[in-house]
Amino acid sequence: MISGSAANSQAPSAPPANMFDNVPGYEGTVAGGGGGFLPPPIPTLPMPVPEHGPVQDNWHIPSITEDTAREAFVSYASSKCCYSTGPARDGVITNMEAFNTYRYRLETFTESRSTEWKQEPYNGQAVDANIQPAPGPWNITAQASNLFQDSTQNIKVPYTSSVKNCHVCLGVGRMPCRECSGCGSKVCWVCNGSGFRLGNDRCSHCNGRGRDSCIKCSGQGSQACDTCQGRRQLLVFINLKVQWTNNKDDYLVEQMSGLKTDNLSNVTGREMFKDSQYQLYPVMGFPDPAIVQASERLIREHQSRYFQTSRILQQRHTIELIPITRVTYSWKDRSHIYYVYGNESKVNVDNYPATCCCSVM
Repeated sequence: MISGSAANSQAPSAPPANMFDNVPGYEGTVAGGGGGFLPPPIPTLPMPVPEHGPVQDNWHIPSITEDTAREAFVSYASSKCCYSTGPARDGVITNMEAFNTYRYRLETFTESRSTEWKQEPYNGQAVDANIQPAPGPWNITAQASNLFQDSTQNIKVPYTSSVKNCHVCLGVGRMPCRECSGCGSKVCWVCNGSGFRLGNDRCSHCNGRGRDSCIKCSGQGSQACDTCQGRRQLLVFINLKVQWTNNKDDYLVEQMSGLKTDNLSNVTGREMFKDSQYQLYPVMGFPDPAIVQASERLIREHQSRYFQTSRILQQRHTIELIPITRVTYSWKDRSHIYYVYGNESKVNVDNYPATCCCSVM
């Protein structure tokens, strides 16, 4: 058993502020709360200049063939357990209309940095605080593994590591056992603490003592401190969290096919244009003015949204032409419609004419 203030079961929820040294350049960094806003350095690269817009002879994709439309429809019906394939296989296609649309996508790959004080049990790790000034948070080298992919890296800031007594156990290395409240034993669950079972029969489970040795702490009344793992000391240091984020926005040109725009988010189209730069200039010379306007708006929004709070590493924008075909077909003297869209030839049907009652759309 342990006594005194170290035996207090109400351990502090966070390290005291005076546990951390004052590190120039990291003022305001707290434990678990981050270091607040870390503005990136001002970029030295020049702003981009306009380039010639995308060049393409044919900006239209012809409608799919009737065989392709039927094959996609049959595959769709076959994938539904409660759909008969009759309408897909035997329905008579009476009309096919192409409603191709464009998707503009802007991606801005950014890097942001934050700091916080962290701690870990001291096991002889290097202690380097005050040997020399700690490098600034944006002067520490960190490299994203892949562009346009989210990832995170945690770095121990050099020259900020020092050793402190554990604030939870006050350097004792042990804490009172919560299971037995530091007593080392618990009331016997067989005799409920009486020492007897029936009449004057001594309880064989606790040998008449009325208490059992605590299994959790092996009767010691205390356990190794969870925070320092019994080491009594902690290594405290500033942790730099580097976060790479691919910020993406899409714009779809409105199309009048009747297919809901949400369906197009899960398909790909034919890539008509692609450009990647440190910073992009809006698309110029595209035949659809809606794409030009969307490019100008999104690039302006990304610059405003991310330039001040993070470092822009790379931007990329693409234009895809997404094929949409509205197919009208006849089944049992009634007219119906389905859609085939995207490079994947996905199918959308609002009302399939041959389903059983258990079908779920």
